[in-house]
Amino acid sequence: MYEQIRSNKRRSALLIAGFVVVVTLVGAAVGVVIGGGSIAVTIGALVVAAALAFGSYWKADQIALSVSRARPADPREYARLHNLVEGLCIASGLPKPGVYVVDDPAPNAFATGRNPRHASIAVTTGLLEKMNRVELEGVVAHELSHIRNYDILVSTLAVTMVGSVALLSDLAIRSMWWNGGRVRRSGDHNDTNNPLAFVGFALLIVAPIAAKVMQAAISRQRESLADVTACQMTRYPPGLISALEKLQEDQTATHAASTATAHLWIEQPMSGLGDGGRLRGPHSWFDTHPPLEERIALLREL
Repeated sequence: MYEQIRSNKRRSALLIAGFVVVVTLVGAAVGVVIGGGSIAVTIGALVVAAALAFGSYWKADQIALSVSRARPADPREYARLHNLVEGLCIASGLPKPGVYVVDDPAPNAFATGRNPRHASIAVTTGLLEKMNRVELEGVVAHELSHIRNYDILVSTLAVTMVGSVALLSDLAIRSMWWNGGRVRRSGDHNDTNNPLAFVGFALLIVAPIAAKVMQAAISRQRESLADVTACQMTRYPPGLISALEKLQEDQTATHAASTATAHLWIEQPMSGLGDGGRLRGPHSWFDTHPPLEERIALLREL
């Protein structure tokens, strides 16, 4: 398990670098497609990518909480939740993270932050209603495991990186569409004579798909590791197993989730909307979580 944690840290650095490269390429493609100087635009894209990575390091956790419409959990109203978080943190030697609640009937939870001292966990009201104390303890331990295993930094950075790639690609394609019907004037850039424009356009289409694949790579292996670490924290695997079984039975989509934050949650937030037919295989390439039945089977072997 500890070797897996070290491997995750190495992969985190590579994935962050990969996201910066993708954002840079998308920025350069935007410049080529709209007719900017390729060198100047590439330098500008590098600066933008570096700024996004730096800004994401400090603010991505607040962005994730805001996008998910999370609010601070009142210690009196949610005393059971705070008690579980405090007890598990004391037992595992972790500082207590910020505790948030998301008003959503679907049972789900996520952790975010840049390190254990600057971390937060959020649970939905649906989770609090549907889980008993032992099951809720297992879910909270799972989220604290992400903090303990240093999964939260790269997962939180991915929220802004994935969103940035999608936004840049969308804006570029829309600008091309709006500009496509105008009358060409003297001095306008001639895209038809520039083969790089076609390469740039293709990259704008492929980039969001590449970002989604990288997002899936961030989360899938880390979920199983967090499950095992959570059982080490609670020393009671049946609690988390029961919680995952309830999540498997519940098909409610998490409305507070978005495609950018999907990898943060304990289970795929829109799993109830998945394709179970012939396209299930290709669709699974973009799943941010391993199947719940696989995670449950792994825990039963402990």
